[in-house]
Amino acid sequence: MKKKTIKAGIAGAGFAAAFHCQAMKRVYCADVVLEGLYSTGATRLAAFAEKEGVRAYDSLDALLDRVDVLHICTPSHTHEAMAVAALKRDVFAIVEKPLTGFFGDGSETYRGDTYPKQRALAAAQASIDRIVAAEEKSKGRVLYAENWVYAPSIQKEREILEKTAAQILWMHGEESHSGSHSPSYGYWKYAGGGSMISKGCHPLTAALYLKQVEGRVRNRKPIRPATVSAHTHALTRSDAFKDEGLIRADYYDIEDFSTMHVVFEDGTVADIMASDIVLGGVHNWLEVNTTNHRTVCNINPNTAMQTFNPVEGNFKDIEVVEKIETKLGWASTSPDEDWFTGYPQEIEAFYGTVAHGLPIESNLSLAADCIRTIYSAYVSSDEEGKRVAIS
Repeated sequence: MKKKTIKAGIAGAGFAAAFHCQAMKRVYCADVVLEGLYSTGATRLAAFAEKEGVRAYDSLDALLDRVDVLHICTPSHTHEAMAVAALKRDVFAIVEKPLTGFFGDGSETYRGDTYPKQRALAAAQASIDRIVAAEEKSKGRVLYAENWVYAPSIQKEREILEKTAAQILWMHGEESHSGSHSPSYGYWKYAGGGSMISKGCHPLTAALYLKQVEGRVRNRKPIRPATVSAHTHALTRSDAFKDEGLIRADYYDIEDFSTMHVVFEDGTVADIMASDIVLGGVHNWLEVNTTNHRTVCNINPNTAMQTFNPVEGNFKDIEVVEKIETKLGWASTSPDEDWFTGYPQEIEAFYGTVAHGLPIESNLSLAADCIRTIYSAYVSSDEEGKRVAIS
Protein backbone atom coordinates (compact mmCIF):
# COMPACT_ATOMS: atom_id res chain seq x y z
CA MET A 1 0.00 0.00 0.00
CA LYS A 2 1.33 3.41 -0.97
CA LYS A 3 2.28 5.62 1.95
CA LYS A 4 0.78 9.07 2.37
CA THR A 5 3.13 11.89 1.37
CA ILE A 6 3.55 14.69 3.91
CA LYS A 7 5.34 17.93 3.08
CA ALA A 8 7.38 19.34 5.94
CA GLY A 9 9.29 22.52 6.68
CA ILE A 10 11.81 23.35 9.38
CA ALA A 11 12.11 26.72 11.11
CA GLY A 12 15.63 26.99 12.49
CA ALA A 13 19.08 25.94 11.37
CA GLY A 14 20.84 24.91 14.57
CA PHE A 15 21.22 21.85 16.79
CA ALA A 16 17.52 21.03 17.14
CA ALA A 17 16.84 21.55 13.43
CA ALA A 18 19.63 19.10 12.60
CA PHE A 19 18.33 16.25 14.73
CA HIS A 20 14.76 16.87 13.56
CA CYS A 21 16.00 16.60 10.00
CA GLN A 22 17.78 13.32 10.73
CA ALA A 23 14.74 11.91 12.58
CA MET A 24 12.47 12.77 9.63
CA LYS A 25 14.62 10.54 7.42
CA ARG A 26 13.84 7.58 9.71
CA VAL A 27 10.04 7.94 9.54
CA TYR A 28 8.42 4.87 8.01
CA CYS A 29 4.67 5.47 8.56
CA ALA A 30 4.57 8.15 5.83
CA ASP A 31 6.69 9.52 3.01
CA VAL A 32 8.05 12.74 4.48
CA VAL A 33 9.32 15.28 1.97
CA LEU A 34 11.39 18.15 3.34
CA GLU A 35 10.06 21.08 1.34
CA GLY A 36 12.41 23.70 2.74
CA LEU A 37 13.93 25.62 5.61
CA TYR A 38 13.53 29.04 7.17
CA SER A 39 15.80 30.84 9.62
CA THR A 40 16.79 34.41 10.44
CA GLY A 41 20.42 33.28 10.55
CA ALA A 42 21.25 33.64 6.87
CA THR A 43 24.68 32.01 6.94
CA ARG A 44 23.64 28.90 8.84
CA LEU A 45 20.43 28.66 6.81
CA ALA A 46 22.32 28.66 3.52
CA ALA A 47 24.78 26.03 4.73
CA PHE A 48 22.00 23.79 6.11
CA ALA A 49 19.91 24.10 2.93
CA GLU A 50 22.91 23.27 0.74
CA LYS A 51 23.79 20.24 2.85
CA GLU A 52 20.25 18.86 2.66
CA GLY A 53 19.67 19.90 -0.94
CA VAL A 54 16.49 21.82 -0.21
CA ARG A 55 15.23 25.35 -0.69
CA ALA A 56 16.00 28.10 1.83
CA TYR A 57 12.92 30.32 2.23
CA ASP A 58 13.27 34.01 3.00
CA SER A 59 10.00 34.20 4.95
CA LEU A 60 8.08 31.91 7.26
CA ASP A 61 4.81 32.69 5.48
CA ALA A 62 6.19 31.50 2.16
CA LEU A 63 7.29 28.21 3.72
CA LEU A 64 3.98 27.72 5.53
CA ASP A 65 2.09 28.05 2.25
CA ARG A 66 3.90 24.93 0.97
CA VAL A 67 3.81 22.49 3.89
CA ASP A 68 1.55 20.26 5.98
CA VAL A 69 3.87 20.27 9.02
CA LEU A 70 6.20 22.88 10.46
CA HIS A 71 9.04 21.83 12.78
CA ILE A 72 9.67 24.79 15.11
CA CYS A 73 13.31 24.42 16.14
CA THR A 74 13.99 28.05 17.03
CA PRO A 75 14.63 29.77 20.40
CA SER A 76 11.68 29.45 22.75
CA HIS A 77 10.79 33.15 22.68
CA THR A 78 9.74 32.66 19.02
CA HIS A 79 7.61 29.55 19.55
CA GLU A 80 4.23 31.16 20.17
CA ALA A 81 4.23 33.38 17.08
CA MET A 82 5.38 30.56 14.80
CA ALA A 83 2.95 28.00 16.23
CA VAL A 84 0.01 30.39 15.89
CA ALA A 85 1.02 31.27 12.32
CA ALA A 86 1.15 27.57 11.41
CA LEU A 87 -2.18 26.75 13.06
CA LYS A 88 -3.90 29.63 11.26
CA ARG A 89 -2.99 27.87 8.02
CA ASP A 90 -4.16 24.48 9.33
CA VAL A 91 -0.54 23.34 9.46
CA PHE A 92 0.56 20.96 12.22
CA ALA A 93 3.16 22.57 14.49
CA ILE A 94 5.87 20.35 15.98
CA VAL A 95 7.12 22.66 18.72
CA GLU A 96 10.42 22.13 20.54
CA LYS A 97 10.51 22.43 24.31
CA PRO A 98 9.78 24.48 26.24
CA LEU A 99 6.50 25.37 24.54
CA THR A 100 6.53 29.04 25.54
CA GLY A 101 7.18 31.23 28.57
CA PHE A 102 7.86 34.80 29.66
CA PHE A 103 10.73 36.59 27.96
CA GLY A 104 10.93 39.94 29.66
CA ASP A 105 9.09 43.24 29.57
CA GLY A 106 11.03 44.64 26.60
CA SER A 107 12.99 47.17 28.60
CA GLU A 108 16.76 47.53 28.26
CA THR A 109 17.19 47.19 32.02
CA TYR A 110 15.14 43.99 32.36
CA ARG A 111 16.53 41.37 34.73
CA GLY A 112 14.68 38.09 35.16
CA ASP A 113 16.14 37.37 38.57
CA THR A 114 14.54 40.49 40.10
CA TYR A 115 11.33 40.69 38.04
CA PRO A 116 8.12 39.73 39.94
CA LYS A 117 7.39 36.10 39.08
CA GLN A 118 3.64 36.48 39.49
CA ARG A 119 3.73 38.75 36.44
CA ALA A 120 5.90 36.24 34.60
CA LEU A 121 3.39 33.47 35.40
CA ALA A 122 0.47 35.59 34.17
CA ALA A 123 2.29 36.39 30.92
CA ALA A 124 3.21 32.74 30.34
CA GLN A 125 -0.41 31.72 30.95
CA ALA A 126 -1.60 34.35 28.46
CA SER A 127 0.80 32.92 25.87
CA ILE A 128 -0.56 29.42 26.48
CA ASP A 129 -4.11 30.74 26.10
CA ARG A 130 -3.32 32.27 22.72
CA ILE A 131 -1.83 29.02 21.43
CA VAL A 132 -4.81 27.01 22.75
CA ALA A 133 -7.24 29.42 21.06
CA ALA A 134 -5.39 29.07 17.76
CA GLU A 135 -5.42 25.26 17.98
CA GLU A 136 -9.15 25.19 18.73
CA LYS A 137 -9.83 27.00 15.43
CA SER A 138 -7.40 24.93 13.37
CA LYS A 139 -7.38 21.61 11.57
CA GLY A 140 -3.76 21.38 12.62
CA ARG A 141 -2.51 20.48 16.09
CA VAL A 142 0.40 21.26 18.34
CA LEU A 143 2.73 18.27 18.63
CA TYR A 144 4.92 18.96 21.65
CA ALA A 145 8.46 17.75 20.97
CA GLU A 146 9.35 16.56 24.46
CA ASN A 147 11.57 13.65 23.56
CA TRP A 148 11.59 12.27 27.12
CA VAL A 149 7.96 11.21 26.61
CA TYR A 150 9.09 8.99 23.72
CA ALA A 151 12.37 7.76 25.20
CA PRO A 152 12.30 3.93 25.18
CA SER A 153 12.60 3.66 28.96
CA ILE A 154 9.69 6.06 29.57
CA GLN A 155 7.52 4.27 27.00
CA LYS A 156 8.35 0.92 28.61
CA GLU A 157 7.21 2.35 31.94
CA ARG A 158 4.00 3.48 30.21
CA GLU A 159 3.41 -0.12 29.15
CA ILE A 160 4.05 -1.38 32.69
CA LEU A 161 1.62 1.15 34.15
CA GLU A 162 -1.05 0.22 31.63
CA LYS A 163 -0.69 -3.53 32.25
CA THR A 164 -0.35 -3.43 36.05
CA ALA A 165 -2.71 -0.54 36.86
CA ALA A 166 -0.12 0.66 39.38
CA GLN A 167 -0.47 3.81 41.41
CA ILE A 168 2.59 6.07 41.23
CA LEU A 169 3.42 7.29 44.73
CA TRP A 170 6.66 9.18 44.16
CA MET A 171 8.85 10.07 41.23
CA HIS A 172 12.17 11.83 41.29
CA GLY A 173 14.32 12.80 38.35
CA GLU A 174 16.97 15.10 37.04
CA GLU A 175 18.51 16.70 34.00
CA SER A 176 21.88 18.33 34.58
CA HIS A 177 25.15 19.08 32.84
CA SER A 178 27.96 21.65 32.92
CA GLY A 179 26.19 24.37 30.94
CA SER A 180 24.61 25.10 27.57
CA HIS A 181 26.78 25.89 24.54
CA SER A 182 24.27 28.47 23.30
CA PRO A 183 25.58 32.05 23.67
CA SER A 184 22.03 33.39 24.20
CA TYR A 185 21.38 31.00 27.09
CA GLY A 186 22.00 32.86 30.31
CA TYR A 187 19.62 35.70 29.51
CA TRP A 188 16.04 35.37 30.73
CA LYS A 189 14.77 37.44 27.79
CA TYR A 190 15.86 34.69 25.39
CA ALA A 191 15.40 31.50 27.41
CA GLY A 192 12.44 32.36 29.65
CA GLY A 193 14.43 31.37 32.74
CA GLY A 194 17.38 29.20 33.66
CA SER A 195 17.94 25.59 34.58
CA MET A 196 14.40 25.04 35.86
CA ILE A 197 12.79 25.69 32.48
CA SER A 198 15.61 24.74 30.11
CA LYS A 199 16.42 21.42 31.77
CA GLY A 200 13.75 20.81 34.38
CA CYS A 201 11.09 20.78 31.66
CA HIS A 202 12.34 17.33 30.53
CA PRO A 203 12.01 15.16 33.68
CA LEU A 204 9.01 17.24 34.77
CA THR A 205 7.10 16.56 31.55
CA ALA A 206 7.95 12.85 31.75
CA ALA A 207 6.58 12.77 35.30
CA LEU A 208 3.43 14.69 34.30
CA TYR A 209 2.97 12.33 31.35
CA LEU A 210 3.21 9.16 33.46
CA LYS A 211 0.64 10.50 35.90
CA GLN A 212 -1.63 11.21 32.94
CA VAL A 213 -1.16 7.62 31.79
CA GLU A 214 -1.92 6.30 35.28
CA GLY A 215 -5.06 8.39 35.48
CA ARG A 216 -6.33 7.21 32.11
CA VAL A 217 -5.80 3.58 33.09
CA ARG A 218 -7.22 3.71 36.61
CA ASN A 219 -9.91 6.39 36.38
CA ARG A 220 -10.17 7.29 32.68
CA LYS A 221 -9.06 10.80 33.55
CA PRO A 222 -5.52 12.28 33.58
CA ILE A 223 -4.10 13.07 37.01
CA ARG A 224 -2.81 16.65 36.86
CA PRO A 225 -0.38 18.63 39.03
CA ALA A 226 -2.05 20.59 41.83
CA THR A 227 0.69 22.47 43.69
CA VAL A 228 4.41 23.08 43.55
CA SER A 229 7.11 24.38 45.86
CA ALA A 230 10.57 25.23 44.61
CA HIS A 231 13.99 26.69 45.25
CA THR A 232 16.44 28.17 42.74
CA HIS A 233 20.06 29.25 43.14
CA ALA A 234 22.61 31.13 41.03
CA LEU A 235 25.66 29.28 42.33
CA THR A 236 28.14 30.33 39.64
CA ARG A 237 27.18 34.00 40.14
CA SER A 238 27.85 33.92 43.86
CA ASP A 239 30.92 35.63 45.32
CA ALA A 240 31.96 32.33 46.86
CA PHE A 241 32.12 30.44 43.55
CA LYS A 242 35.57 29.10 42.66
CA ASP A 243 35.83 29.08 38.87
CA GLU A 244 38.16 26.36 37.58
CA GLY A 245 37.07 26.72 33.97
CA LEU A 246 35.12 23.45 33.77
CA ILE A 247 31.61 24.74 34.44
CA ARG A 248 30.06 27.55 32.43
CA ALA A 249 29.84 30.65 34.62
CA ASP A 250 28.86 33.64 32.47
CA TYR A 251 25.11 33.77 33.13
CA TYR A 252 23.49 37.19 33.35
CA ASP A 253 20.19 36.84 35.21
CA ILE A 254 19.21 33.16 35.44
CA GLU A 255 19.53 30.37 37.97
CA ASP A 256 21.91 27.44 37.45
CA PHE A 257 20.37 25.10 40.05
CA SER A 258 16.74 24.33 40.82
CA THR A 259 14.53 21.84 42.62
CA MET A 260 10.76 21.43 42.36
CA HIS A 261 8.41 19.45 44.63
CA VAL A 262 5.16 18.74 42.76
CA VAL A 263 2.00 17.47 44.46
CA PHE A 264 -0.61 15.89 42.18
CA GLU A 265 -4.39 15.97 42.48
CA ASP A 266 -4.35 12.56 44.19
CA GLY A 267 -1.79 13.67 46.79
CA THR A 268 1.16 11.77 45.26
CA VAL A 269 4.42 13.59 44.60
CA ALA A 270 7.38 14.17 42.28
CA ASP A 271 10.74 15.84 42.94
CA ILE A 272 12.59 17.33 39.99
CA MET A 273 16.16 18.64 39.97
CA ALA A 274 17.86 20.57 37.17
CA SER A 275 21.22 22.29 37.02
CA ASP A 276 24.15 23.59 34.99
CA ILE A 277 26.80 22.57 37.54
CA VAL A 278 27.27 18.83 36.91
CA LEU A 279 30.39 17.48 35.19
CA GLY A 280 30.66 14.25 33.20
CA GLY A 281 28.12 14.82 30.43
CA VAL A 282 24.35 14.96 30.48
CA HIS A 283 22.69 13.32 33.49
CA ASN A 284 19.12 12.35 32.54
CA TRP A 285 17.06 9.98 34.68
CA LEU A 286 13.65 9.44 36.24
CA GLU A 287 12.82 6.98 39.03
CA VAL A 288 9.23 5.81 39.41
CA ASN A 289 8.05 4.30 42.70
CA THR A 290 4.62 2.68 42.59
CA THR A 291 2.38 0.39 44.63
CA ASN A 292 3.49 -2.72 42.71
CA HIS A 293 6.86 -1.97 41.07
CA ARG A 294 9.83 0.37 40.91
CA THR A 295 11.52 1.60 37.72
CA VAL A 296 14.68 3.59 37.12
CA CYS A 297 14.70 5.15 33.65
CA ASN A 298 18.34 5.90 32.79
CA ILE A 299 18.08 7.95 29.64
CA ASN A 300 21.62 9.28 29.70
CA PRO A 301 24.08 7.93 30.63
CA ASN A 302 23.23 4.25 30.50
CA THR A 303 25.30 1.09 30.30
CA ALA A 304 24.25 -0.17 26.89
CA MET A 305 27.89 0.32 25.88
CA GLN A 306 31.10 1.04 27.80
CA THR A 307 34.36 2.15 26.17
CA PHE A 308 37.89 2.76 27.46
CA ASN A 309 40.04 5.26 25.56
CA PRO A 310 43.67 5.83 26.67
CA VAL A 311 44.43 8.62 24.16
CA GLU A 312 42.17 11.66 23.73
CA GLY A 313 42.88 11.99 20.01
CA ASN A 314 41.79 8.43 19.28
CA PHE A 315 38.14 9.42 19.69
CA LYS A 316 38.46 12.82 17.99
CA ASP A 317 35.77 12.04 15.41
CA ILE A 318 33.66 9.75 17.62
CA GLU A 319 30.55 10.94 19.44
CA VAL A 320 30.74 9.48 22.93
CA VAL A 321 27.95 11.15 24.88
CA GLU A 322 26.48 14.65 24.79
CA LYS A 323 28.42 17.41 26.59
CA ILE A 324 31.06 15.16 28.14
CA GLU A 325 34.21 17.14 28.97
CA THR A 326 36.79 14.51 27.96
CA LYS A 327 36.90 11.32 25.91
CA LEU A 328 39.71 9.84 28.00
CA GLY A 329 39.25 6.74 30.15
CA TRP A 330 36.03 4.85 30.66
CA ALA A 331 32.81 6.31 29.23
CA SER A 332 29.19 5.28 28.84
CA THR A 333 29.35 5.61 25.07
CA SER A 334 25.90 5.63 23.56
CA PRO A 335 25.59 3.41 20.47
CA ASP A 336 22.64 5.55 19.27
CA GLU A 337 22.14 8.58 21.48
CA ASP A 338 19.19 9.91 19.48
CA TRP A 339 17.33 6.61 19.88
CA PHE A 340 17.91 6.37 23.64
CA THR A 341 16.67 9.94 24.09
CA GLY A 342 13.56 9.40 21.98
CA TYR A 343 14.18 11.74 19.05
CA PRO A 344 13.28 9.42 16.14
CA GLN A 345 10.41 7.87 18.12
CA GLU A 346 8.73 11.22 18.75
CA ILE A 347 8.95 12.26 15.10
CA GLU A 348 7.61 8.87 13.97
CA ALA A 349 4.69 9.26 16.39
CA PHE A 350 3.96 12.80 15.20
CA TYR A 351 3.80 11.76 11.56
CA GLY A 352 1.52 8.92 12.60
CA THR A 353 -0.82 11.64 13.89
CA VAL A 354 -0.51 13.81 10.78
CA ALA A 355 -0.84 10.98 8.25
CA HIS A 356 -3.21 8.62 10.05
CA GLY A 357 -4.89 10.58 12.84
CA LEU A 358 -3.25 8.60 15.65
CA PRO A 359 -3.64 10.01 19.19
CA ILE A 360 -1.00 12.48 20.41
CA GLU A 361 0.84 11.34 23.53
CA SER A 362 2.74 14.63 23.92
CA ASN A 363 0.07 17.20 23.22
CA LEU A 364 -0.71 20.85 23.95
CA SER A 365 -2.38 20.02 27.27
CA LEU A 366 0.77 18.30 28.55
CA ALA A 367 2.96 21.16 27.32
CA ALA A 368 0.70 23.71 29.02
CA ASP A 369 0.80 21.84 32.34
CA CYS A 370 4.60 21.84 32.14
CA ILE A 371 4.79 25.61 31.62
CA ARG A 372 2.20 26.37 34.32
CA THR A 373 4.05 24.18 36.80
CA ILE A 374 7.44 25.74 36.07
CA TYR A 375 6.29 29.35 36.31
CA SER A 376 4.31 28.56 39.46
CA ALA A 377 7.59 27.09 40.75
CA TYR A 378 9.36 30.38 39.97
CA VAL A 379 6.70 32.14 42.04
CA SER A 380 7.35 29.68 44.87
CA SER A 381 11.09 30.26 44.72
CA ASP A 382 10.53 34.02 44.90
CA GLU A 383 8.49 33.39 48.05
CA GLU A 384 11.16 31.21 49.71
CA GLY A 385 9.62 27.86 48.83
CA LYS A 386 5.98 28.59 49.60
CA ARG A 387 3.55 26.04 48.12
CA VAL A 388 1.82 27.55 45.09
CA ALA A 389 -1.38 26.30 43.45
CA ILE A 390 -1.11 25.42 39.74
CA SER A 391 -4.04 26.87 37.80
